[in-house]
Amino acid sequence: MRYRTDVLIKAPLSTVFKLQTDVERWPDWQRPVLSMERLDPGPLRRGSRFRWTTPAPPTPTTPATTLTITSTVRQLRHGGCILWSGPAIGEGIRIDEGVHLWTFTRVRGGVRVHTEETWTGDQVEADVPLATEILGQGLRAWLDDLKAAAEAAPATVGDEAPSVTRRRRYWAASSVVARPPFQSSAT
Repeated sequence: MRYRTDVLIKAPLSTVFKLQTDVERWPDWQRPVLSMERLDPGPLRRGSRFRWTTPAPPTPTTPATTLTITSTVRQLRHGGCILWSGPAIGEGIRIDEGVHLWTFTRVRGGVRVHTEETWTGDQVEADVPLATEILGQGLRAWLDDLKAAAEAAPATVGDEAPSVTRRRRYWAASSVVARPPFQSSAT
Protein backbone atom coordinates (compact mmCIF):
# COMPACT_ATOMS: atom_id res chain seq x y z
CA MET A 1 0.00 0.00 0.00
CA ARG A 2 1.34 3.45 -0.94
CA TYR A 3 0.35 7.07 -0.38
CA ARG A 4 1.93 10.17 -2.02
CA THR A 5 1.46 13.87 -1.49
CA ASP A 6 3.37 17.13 -1.77
CA VAL A 7 3.31 20.78 -0.79
CA LEU A 8 4.95 24.07 -1.73
CA ILE A 9 6.75 25.63 1.23
CA LYS A 10 7.68 29.29 0.99
CA ALA A 11 11.01 29.02 2.76
CA PRO A 12 14.64 28.41 1.81
CA LEU A 13 15.61 24.85 0.92
CA SER A 14 18.24 24.77 3.66
CA THR A 15 15.60 25.59 6.30
CA VAL A 16 13.13 22.97 5.09
CA PHE A 17 15.77 20.26 4.74
CA LYS A 18 17.30 20.96 8.15
CA LEU A 19 13.90 20.78 9.87
CA GLN A 20 13.10 17.45 8.24
CA THR A 21 16.49 15.83 8.80
CA ASP A 22 17.12 17.08 12.35
CA VAL A 23 15.09 14.14 13.64
CA GLU A 24 15.89 14.81 17.30
CA ARG A 25 13.95 18.09 17.04
CA TRP A 26 10.81 16.64 15.42
CA PRO A 27 8.84 16.86 18.68
CA ASP A 28 9.52 20.63 18.75
CA TRP A 29 7.50 21.31 15.59
CA GLN A 30 5.57 18.17 14.79
CA ARG A 31 2.66 17.62 17.18
CA PRO A 32 2.15 13.89 16.50
CA VAL A 33 5.76 12.96 17.37
CA LEU A 34 5.53 12.12 21.05
CA SER A 35 9.14 11.06 21.56
CA MET A 36 12.35 10.71 19.56
CA GLU A 37 15.63 8.98 20.31
CA ARG A 38 18.72 8.72 18.09
CA LEU A 39 20.20 5.24 18.37
CA ASP A 40 23.69 6.20 17.16
CA PRO A 41 25.98 9.22 17.54
CA GLY A 42 27.06 11.77 14.97
CA PRO A 43 25.38 13.44 12.04
CA LEU A 44 22.42 11.78 10.36
CA ARG A 45 23.72 9.60 7.52
CA ARG A 46 23.03 6.40 5.65
CA GLY A 47 22.68 3.65 8.25
CA SER A 48 21.67 6.02 11.09
CA ARG A 49 18.87 4.71 13.27
CA PHE A 50 16.24 6.46 15.38
CA ARG A 51 13.22 5.37 17.41
CA TRP A 52 10.13 7.53 17.71
CA THR A 53 6.54 7.29 18.84
CA THR A 54 3.32 8.62 17.37
CA PRO A 55 -0.39 8.04 18.11
CA ALA A 56 -2.46 5.70 15.94
CA PRO A 57 -6.24 6.16 15.83
CA PRO A 58 -8.65 3.37 16.70
CA THR A 59 -9.99 1.24 13.87
CA PRO A 60 -12.83 -1.28 13.81
CA THR A 61 -10.29 -3.99 14.74
CA THR A 62 -7.67 -2.17 16.86
CA PRO A 63 -7.73 0.23 19.82
CA ALA A 64 -6.19 3.68 19.77
CA THR A 65 -2.54 3.12 20.53
CA THR A 66 0.93 4.60 20.34
CA LEU A 67 3.14 3.24 17.57
CA THR A 68 6.83 2.75 18.28
CA ILE A 69 8.74 3.12 15.02
CA THR A 70 12.37 2.15 14.59
CA SER A 71 13.73 3.77 11.44
CA THR A 72 16.98 3.22 9.55
CA VAL A 73 18.18 5.84 7.05
CA ARG A 74 18.66 4.12 3.69
CA GLN A 75 19.56 7.18 1.61
CA LEU A 76 20.45 10.78 2.40
CA ARG A 77 21.39 13.37 -0.22
CA HIS A 78 21.93 16.78 1.36
CA GLY A 79 19.28 19.22 0.19
CA GLY A 80 17.71 16.61 -2.08
CA CYS A 81 16.21 13.58 -0.38
CA ILE A 82 16.01 11.31 2.61
CA LEU A 83 14.69 7.75 2.71
CA TRP A 84 14.19 5.64 5.80
CA SER A 85 12.47 2.37 6.59
CA GLY A 86 11.49 0.19 9.51
CA PRO A 87 8.70 -1.48 11.43
CA ALA A 88 5.97 0.20 13.50
CA ILE A 89 4.48 -1.66 16.46
CA GLY A 90 1.69 -0.73 18.87
CA GLU A 91 -0.99 -2.43 20.96
CA GLY A 92 -2.91 -4.65 18.55
CA ILE A 93 -1.20 -3.30 15.43
CA ARG A 94 1.95 -4.04 13.46
CA ILE A 95 3.29 -2.55 10.25
CA ASP A 96 5.99 -4.98 9.18
CA GLU A 97 7.82 -2.47 7.02
CA GLY A 98 7.24 1.20 6.34
CA VAL A 99 9.40 2.84 3.66
CA HIS A 100 9.29 6.64 3.67
CA LEU A 101 10.81 8.86 0.95
CA TRP A 102 11.07 12.64 1.07
CA THR A 103 12.34 14.77 -1.85
CA PHE A 104 13.05 18.49 -1.80
CA THR A 105 13.14 20.59 -4.98
CA ARG A 106 13.85 24.30 -5.13
CA VAL A 107 11.14 25.94 -7.26
CA ARG A 108 10.00 29.49 -7.93
CA GLY A 109 8.55 30.75 -4.66
CA GLY A 110 10.08 28.14 -2.37
CA VAL A 111 10.54 24.39 -2.09
CA ARG A 112 8.37 21.59 -3.39
CA VAL A 113 8.37 18.82 -0.81
CA HIS A 114 7.17 15.46 -2.08
CA THR A 115 6.66 12.50 0.21
CA GLU A 116 5.56 8.96 -0.35
CA GLU A 117 5.33 6.05 2.00
CA THR A 118 4.56 2.36 1.64
CA TRP A 119 3.37 -0.01 4.35
CA THR A 120 3.44 -3.79 4.28
CA GLY A 121 2.07 -6.39 6.65
CA ASP A 122 -0.95 -8.62 7.18
CA GLN A 123 -2.98 -5.96 9.02
CA VAL A 124 -2.30 -3.34 6.36
CA GLU A 125 -3.22 -5.72 3.57
CA ALA A 126 -6.40 -6.83 5.38
CA ASP A 127 -7.95 -3.34 4.89
CA VAL A 128 -6.00 -1.36 2.29
CA PRO A 129 -8.54 1.51 1.96
CA LEU A 130 -8.53 2.16 5.73
CA ALA A 131 -4.73 1.88 5.99
CA THR A 132 -4.36 4.25 3.04
CA GLU A 133 -6.69 6.82 4.63
CA ILE A 134 -4.86 6.68 7.98
CA LEU A 135 -1.48 7.03 6.26
CA GLY A 136 -2.76 9.89 4.10
CA GLN A 137 -4.06 11.82 7.11
CA GLY A 138 -0.72 11.40 8.84
CA LEU A 139 1.37 12.51 5.87
CA ARG A 140 -0.82 15.53 5.14
CA ALA A 141 -0.57 16.60 8.82
CA TRP A 142 3.23 16.12 8.72
CA LEU A 143 3.51 18.32 5.63
CA ASP A 144 1.26 20.96 7.24
CA ASP A 145 3.48 21.02 10.33
CA LEU A 146 6.69 21.14 8.25
CA LYS A 147 5.27 24.00 6.17
CA ALA A 148 4.21 25.98 9.25
CA ALA A 149 7.57 25.49 10.99
CA ALA A 150 9.67 26.31 7.91
CA GLU A 151 7.67 29.39 6.95
CA ALA A 152 7.85 30.71 10.53
CA ALA A 153 11.61 30.12 10.86
CA PRO A 154 13.86 33.19 10.65
CA ALA A 155 16.07 33.39 7.57
CA THR A 156 19.75 32.73 8.17
CA VAL A 157 22.89 33.65 6.27
CA GLY A 158 23.28 31.47 3.21
CA ASP A 159 19.54 30.82 2.82
CA GLU A 160 19.16 32.89 -0.36
CA ALA A 161 19.19 31.41 -3.82
CA PRO A 162 22.65 30.73 -5.31
CA SER A 163 22.22 33.54 -7.88
CA VAL A 164 21.73 36.08 -5.07
CA THR A 165 24.80 34.78 -3.27
CA ARG A 166 26.89 35.04 -6.47
CA ARG A 167 25.73 38.63 -7.09
CA ARG A 168 26.59 39.63 -3.52
CA ARG A 169 30.07 38.07 -3.80
CA TYR A 170 30.65 39.83 -7.13
CA TRP A 171 29.75 43.26 -5.78
CA ALA A 172 31.69 42.74 -2.57
CA ALA A 173 34.81 41.71 -4.54
CA SER A 174 34.40 44.25 -7.30
CA SER A 175 36.59 47.34 -7.45
CA VAL A 176 33.66 49.47 -8.62
CA VAL A 177 33.42 52.62 -6.53
CA ALA A 178 29.91 53.92 -6.28
CA ARG A 179 29.33 57.66 -6.22
CA PRO A 180 26.29 59.21 -4.65
CA PRO A 181 23.73 60.24 -7.29
CA PHE A 182 24.09 63.66 -8.92
CA GLN A 183 27.51 64.29 -7.42
CA SER A 184 29.85 66.09 -9.72
CA SER A 185 33.41 64.83 -9.93
CA ALA A 186 34.65 68.39 -10.52
CA THR A 187 34.94 70.72 -7.57
